[in-house]
Amino acid sequence: MANTKQSAKRARKSIDQRGKNVSLRTALRTAIKKVQVALGTGDAAQASAALNANAATIDRTASRGIIHKNKAARQKSRLAKKVKALSQKS
Repeated sequence: MANTKQSAKRARKSIDQRGKNVSLRTALRTAIKKVQVALGTGDAAQASAALNANAATIDRTASRGIIHKNKAARQKSRLAKKVKALSQKS
């Protein structure tokens, strides 16, 4: 329970911000899954297109502080590595 007007406002803002963060985190997970599904099909061109389309979503969540920038880089790197392996296999 907030004791001051300032702390009450912070509590309201925290609830709003949490909703935005949850939404962005969900979008991030969906973007990663889209690339993984494209990798699962075995089509290198489709997987590459999915990675290019969803890399911006990963970067956006990192720039807004939802995830750490190194985590975003690691996720993109691992997906790119899998896409490259798939394209070389084909």
